[in-house]
Amino acid sequence: MTTIDPASPCETRNPERNVDALQLALQDNVATLLHAIEAGSTCVVAAPDGPRTLKAIESIPIHHKIALEPIATGEPLRKYGEIIGEARRDIAVGAHVHIHNLISRRAR
Repeated sequence: MTTIDPASPCETRNPERNVDALQLALQDNVATLLHAIEAGSTCVVAAPDGPRTLKAIESIPIHHKIALEPIATGEPLRKYGEIIGEARRDIAVGAHVHIHNLISRRAR
């Protein structure tokens, strides 16, 4: 059984996989966090072409998205290999991606 340190920003990290986020398709420019992560933390992303790391530039809640690459205003946001919306403003690598900076294409 894994011991959870409540002070750790990665308290629910799976020690066997050592992964913080999932990128489901190669063309995705966002990944989904498996747990909350604090600003400045290194984020390990399980990607289709192998693991990658990036630094979270802001705190991001569990199950929210983190930008894997710079995304300019108006560019599509890709998750699950599909366009889920577009950038409302420029989004930096490691930034929290959510309703404050994306325009959703869902339920339109």
